Amino acid sequence: MSHLTFAEAIVVGAVQGITELFPVSSLGHNVLIPALVGGSWARDLNVSKAESPYLAFIVGLHVATALALLVYFWRDWIRIIGGFFTSLRDRAVSTPDQRLAWMIIIATIPVGIVGLLAEHTFRVIFGKAIIAAYFLIANGVVLYAGERWRPRSSKLADEQVTAERELGQAATAEREYATVPAGQRMPGRHAGGHQAVRQQEFSNAVRSDVRLSKAGFRESLLIGSTQILALFAGISRDGVVMVTGMFRGLSREDAARFSFLLSTPVILAAGALKIPDLLGSLGNGIRGQILVGSLLSGIGAYLAVRFLMRYFQTRTLYPFAIYCLVVGLGSVVYLNVR
Repeated sequence: MSHLTFAEAIVVGAVQGITELFPVSSLGHNVLIPALVGGSWARDLNVSKAESPYLAFIVGLHVATALALLVYFWRDWIRIIGGFFTSLRDRAVSTPDQRLAWMIIIATIPVGIVGLLAEHTFRVIFGKAIIAAYFLIANGVVLYAGERWRPRSSKLADEQVTAERELGQAATAEREYATVPAGQRMPGRHAGGHQAVRQQEFSNAVRSDVRLSKAGFRESLLIGSTQILALFAGISRDGVVMVTGMFRGLSREDAARFSFLLSTPVILAAGALKIPDLLGSLGNGIRGQILVGSLLSGIGAYLAVRFLMRYFQTRTLYPFAIYCLVVGLGSVVYLNVR
């Protein structure tokens, strides 16, 4: 019977938490790591093997990642879920929160259906290291092409986002400045602090959701459908969603935000459907490892999304494209010559 050690749980849990949200494919890494390390890792961590405890372990990691996303975006999900219920009450979809709620639902339907019907087939057929390495190379090409040939509409959207953010920051600074007693005010300086930063982030999120809601249901269906490609180990869900979003005119920052919002229900649903495996025979003897790995995965995912939401305000997909190409090519060479 396969076994899962705490060392394996720690490494895979930490890597999963980060790579789930970075556009570099967490599933691809989950498949490649054991094959590259070899030995007992290759035996213990075989995702394509029937009745593998490694799959139950990955389920726990996915649930932890989804919970981390919910913690980070909790204010946004309260608005979005509220928009869903008010749309049912009003029998209308008119506000940005209502439109965004239904956009997320519509965008999630295709990958949900394909995942339920074909997840096992994808995992067994394509969950092999050499195939994952080739798909990781393909993922790098997609990221590079998406950034290199990004349409002008997406670049103009970047400029709009920057202008709105600067106006919002100026307004927030003025409000903070007004709270300082007149005798303590200094020219050119404003009050600050964690509360002001969080308020600014919340304001940026609201403006982003207003922009996203204008994209419409057809666009959300098209963008969301690309998540199906992430069933291939090596193809990043967030990467293909971001690239598709940018090619449909979204700014880089809004495309990243939409990809993270779409990831939350997909990852959570995938994990919830497999939770019985954790409670059944596949989880026997490894629940401690699942707990440790999930904790690291959740922490890694939370830190990753905090970093990426700031990163994509000003930076590109090129570093991730290069990483995928280098790791993918290196893995192909290693797996063929070892």
